[in-house]
Amino acid sequence: MIYTASLTLLSLLGSAILAVSGLGSRLGVLHLAFAVGIVPLIFAAMSHFVPVLTRTGDPGRWIGRLPAAAQLAGLGVVGALQGLLPREVLPAAAAVDLILAAILLNWIAARARACIGSPHPGWRWYGAALGCLMLALLAVVLMALWPQHWHGLRLFHLHLNTIGLVGLAALGTLPVLLPTALAQPDPEASGWLRRRLWLVAGGAVVVATGSAILWPFAVPGAALVLVAALGLVGQWVRRFGIRLLLNDGVAASLLAAVAGLILALATGVAHGAGLMPGRPGLLAWGAGFLLPLVTGALSQLLPVWRWPGPQIPARAEMRRRLAATGNWRGALFFSAAVAVISGFDYLAAMLLAGAMLLFIGGLLQAVRVSRSTR
Repeated sequence: MIYTASLTLLSLLGSAILAVSGLGSRLGVLHLAFAVGIVPLIFAAMSHFVPVLTRTGDPGRWIGRLPAAAQLAGLGVVGALQGLLPREVLPAAAAVDLILAAILLNWIAARARACIGSPHPGWRWYGAALGCLMLALLAVVLMALWPQHWHGLRLFHLHLNTIGLVGLAALGTLPVLLPTALAQPDPEASGWLRRRLWLVAGGAVVVATGSAILWPFAVPGAALVLVAALGLVGQWVRRFGIRLLLNDGVAASLLAAVAGLILALATGVAHGAGLMPGRPGLLAWGAGFLLPLVTGALSQLLPVWRWPGPQIPARAEMRRRLAATGNWRGALFFSAAVAVISGFDYLAAMLLAGAMLLFIGGLLQAVRVSRSTR
């Protein structure tokens, strides 16, 4: 887990540096962040949470190797997009990731069947997220077979990854992760997950299909996801209060991520209507949703992955250091998303740099915590 998280952070940092410096192809830089960083991290997070949701044992060693295999496939994608490897590597790497996702999906379903009693409904969100990823990867394979449909398949692939895979995995985890971060139960979480899965999963598929065919068809899908996200924020505010949400660094980061998702959905609709170009919306998704989501989740999970088992003082101290600036990071990330949508790219870059420096500073302090900490 620590190994996967470390490579994810390095890939995100590397893609940010390449994007700012203008080096490398845009698609290569984006896939360095996504295929090498985000997809393996999602695989690792699923292998961590599914045993908890299904009340089964730890994942086997072969499941633990899936994130590393996905990172190798992702490096093949980046190499092909950068021209360092033959272009034929691209569909081959997508096929490998497709097989890895199918293996993980089969394992999740098997764990759900092995659960004594009813498993937590969050596992279905992971299954739907992997289903979206598999469809997105299939679109890459089809691009090589049907190059005349490249544009539509690319849009289908893009939206199934951003809203399907990442959106479903995030919204399926946050109702459990945020109450855990606050050390307070949320009795409404399971009910929300049961009721809202069809909204988000259906919305993701409708957005991807509509974007590939005709943009007005994507608007109802964006509205479905928007309703689910707004409902989750409202549930948190009613249950915990806005002050508690903003005072805890992890919760504030996760709340900022949901706000960033709402902003990205709105900008996506505006792009489809021809009111703004697509690049700012995609950058806003990364800055306002993806980065606060990853840094907030890692602030809660890295101490657990470093010291699994019963709570110890060192884990609490490591979590405290990671979360110390989480509320400021969340505000900076969301402000960067607003800035890039408004056309202030330089300001957005400065805000992003400030947020990442805060996280890196907290991470450097956190890794110095030893088990003997009192």
